Amino acid sequence: MRDKGISLMACFVLILACVSVTFLAIAQAVNAGVHVQPLSDINPDDVSWIGKTIFQNECGGKQENLIAWNRGEDFPSLGIGHFIWYPKGKEGPFEESFPAYLDYARKSGVRLPNFIRSMKDVDCPWPSRREFMNSRNTPSMKQLHAFLMSTTREQTLFIVARLQKAIPRLLEAATDEKKQHVGRQLERISGSSRQLFALIDYVNFKGEGLKPSERYNNQGWGLLQVLEEMEGVEPGPLAIHDFIQAAEVVLTRRVANAPFWRSEHRWLSGWINRIGYYRRLTSLT
Repeated sequence: MRDKGISLMACFVLILACVSVTFLAIAQAVNAGVHVQPLSDINPDDVSWIGKTIFQNECGGKQENLIAWNRGEDFPSLGIGHFIWYPKGKEGPFEESFPAYLDYARKSGVRLPNFIRSMKDVDCPWPSRREFMNSRNTPSMKQLHAFLMSTTREQTLFIVARLQKAIPRLLEAATDEKKQHVGRQLERISGSSRQLFALIDYVNFKGEGLKPSERYNNQGWGLLQVLEEMEGVEPGPLAIHDFIQAAEVVLTRRVANAPFWRSEHRWLSGWINRIGYYRRLTSLT
């Protein structure tokens, strides 16, 4: 799926871009009196581990789950990060990320599937779950699946880059009284590239917490809300424990605030199990 002759150069450009974004994030964090571990310190082995772990979390480690459309949702979820892709005319409250990934992949030298390259816009071409499921064996769907299977590294780098871009935005969005608190909690968790996985995964899982539409009863459930909810000052394993505890509070509150027709209680135990995995990070550093 790649254009020949540019893969190595594209990877080099990707690394430079990640480093430059990281230094910008760190510079703004330092201005707020916070030291955050540079995400450019993540080595290739950790990038591979991050991708495999997210793939296991989102897709159960099954390639067929790289393409999914859950019952009760208005959009498919694609790739190792289950990136949202809205059909034309359907704009939901959750952040759409698949078009952004397509742009990221294209700029990284990846050849997009032919059916996507021929589209006039980047809206999902399947308007409903029924039509999506009935198209599982079509050439377009097979192209999409092959594209997602062959670009897991790019998807991982895209997810890491999302956290890199989020760091200064989180500090900017926090209220004056919470800004230092949010920064210090980020600092506590960023002691190693493996512990950073908690932040990387949660941003992909539940977002930054900055989008106004991602609220129930005016209360969000993203990374910002978890950092605000955290207590404690010690780094290392205790920081991961405090992060998990805060995330459980935030996600339980989301379910309590959710519209009844969404029946989000059915997902809560799975969400809690997922963030519980972060406890293992303390033995992987």
